[in-house]
Amino acid sequence: MSNHALITLSDALRRRRAQVRTRWRRLSVGRQALLVVAHLRKGETYADLAAGFGIGTTTVFRYIREALDVLGGLAPSLSNAVAMATRKAFVILDGTLLRIDRVGMGSGRDRPHYSGNTRRTASTCRSSPTPTGG
Repeated sequence: MSNHALITLSDALRRRRAQVRTRWRRLSVGRQALLVVAHLRKGETYADLAAGFGIGTTTVFRYIREALDVLGGLAPSLSNAVAMATRKAFVILDGTLLRIDRVGMGSGRDRPHYSGNTRRTASTCRSSPTPTGG
């Protein structure tokens, strides 16, 4: 994980804390950013993070939720992302899970696309278009 990612998240969390006028927290913004990155990057459990950072599991949950909300606010809207993509030579979409309704086929060759991760019927969008759109 790059230092730039930690600094970006720390700065965003610092702005969020100033916006809501938080008086104090158990962890500084830098440590909260490190906690969130450890969870997102390595998949550390809440219990492991709580033990490692010396805080409760509920606090870990709240810190991660807060950081995800802050990161979501930094992301471009769908219309802005599409507008940006139209200006690029090509765009690669990979691994986006799209919910679908499946109607079984009588041939038996149709296998249901069940995602165990989301516990829904879904299909993965994988695209690698050429610069000409083909």
